[in-house]
Amino acid sequence: MSHELANAVLPALSAITSFIFTFFVLRRWWYGRRLYTLFWGLGMLFYAIGGTMEALYGFFGWHPFVFRLWYLFGAILVAAWLGQGTVFLLVRKRWAYWLFYLLFIGSLYAAYRVFTASLDPTLMISGELSGHAIVTPGVRILTPFFNLYGVITLVGGAIYSAWIFWRKRVLLHRVIGNIFIAVGALMPAFGGAFQRFGVPYTLYVGELLGAILMFIGFMYATQMITMGLKEARQPA
Repeated sequence: MSHELANAVLPALSAITSFIFTFFVLRRWWYGRRLYTLFWGLGMLFYAIGGTMEALYGFFGWHPFVFRLWYLFGAILVAAWLGQGTVFLLVRKRWAYWLFYLLFIGSLYAAYRVFTASLDPTLMISGELSGHAIVTPGVRILTPFFNLYGVITLVGGAIYSAWIFWRKRVLLHRVIGNIFIAVGALMPAFGGAFQRFGVPYTLYVGELLGAILMFIGFMYATQMITMGLKEARQPA
């Protein structure tokens, strides 16, 4: 596979996986009306938007609007909004809402800064989308704060939940599911780190693996896989 084709196909696969994942999560929210599933669904929608913008760039080339959507949803907001879903699951409602208000205000500010920033696509490396295209000071510094919040809440929450269930020796499927979610959530970060060292494809591979692993984790944690296995074992 050529470098140019990989830069389009890999994020396209990531986007397709993420849209399917989004459908399952939002369907679960629709029937259960649990707030944490709504935010997980929104977070995965942001993940899918980011992958779609990467695929559009890979297939059709540079466009500033595509880049701004990618950077806002795919680079800044996705981890934090996924993590906010875990906050609503694990944290007392009062504190969860206050954290959401801060996240919402911060997201609006980030959107303003991203859509008013000056861009120079010649500064990107390896023909892949990267934040180097933003030349306005003070915009890229926002990304680590949102991602740090996302890692602490999403990955930390998944590890904490897995440990609780493992310690109590109950709901093994949730232990497995949360481990998959934690590992999957870290994949884009590892991919982005290798991209900064000039290793091609790693960000897109990390995003694809992350979407797949989190999807598997969600299916395990919600018993959708284990229930399917039990049904498959039953005699016809």
